[in-house]
Amino acid sequence: MGQNLQSGDRLRPVDLARAHGLSTQAIRNYEEAGILPAAGRTSHGYRTYTSLHAGALRAFLALVPGHGHQTAASIMRAVHRGAVDEAFRLIDESHAQLLDDRRTLEAVESALGDLEPTTAPEPGGDSFIGPLSDRLGIRPATLRKWERAGLLHPRRDPRTGYRVYDEAAVRDARLAHQLRRGGYLLEQIAPLIAQVRAAGGLEPLQTALRDWHGRLSTRGRALLTGAAELEAYLQSRRPPTSTNADETPPTATP
Repeated sequence: MGQNLQSGDRLRPVDLARAHGLSTQAIRNYEEAGILPAAGRTSHGYRTYTSLHAGALRAFLALVPGHGHQTAASIMRAVHRGAVDEAFRLIDESHAQLLDDRRTLEAVESALGDLEPTTAPEPGGDSFIGPLSDRLGIRPATLRKWERAGLLHPRRDPRTGYRVYDEAAVRDARLAHQLRRGGYLLEQIAPLIAQVRAAGGLEPLQTALRDWHGRLSTRGRALLTGAAELEAYLQSRRPPTSTNADETPPTATP
């Protein structure tokens, strides 16, 4: 991403900025935010940076795609105040979130596999709660319970105040009914209904699920890349081990 620098290099803010495609103001902002360690100063008060700062910047920029800007910044700040375990905890949370997202995707795909192919909206499918509950073979109270759980969003007739289920709401009710018969809990059904609603139906959802898979894989790889850059930066911060090659080890006294 940036230039290879020797440990003794001294960089102006513009040098560090150009090497990473950033503005000098961004470099100053990152330093003030604790993302970079404090810069050195010349006798005239100008900032100077080193390969250590370049390594911190590389680590931060590599962390952002997997963790997001806010968490990546928190990780770097934790490192710079010596709270490395806190940085590791933040990294663990991002991995846990990714795993949770994968499980949600698997649950959605599993639920879709249990659905019958007759879940598309029916033309002219507007219905009131009574006829819809009769069509599904359930009680009106069940539809109201699903509405409270966020599975259904019927509109209200402005004249009577009665619930009116349009084509999409009827489709969602049928989806919920099928999944409940399959043993799914309401909290398991809610993410699926939300995905179907956002995609505009089941068929568009298939494309959305493929895209979802791709995004999760991209995040997983980004987490690995960020971890590698952070580990390299942590290694660069360790003080060198002092050795004296000319020193002769003591001999044992007979």
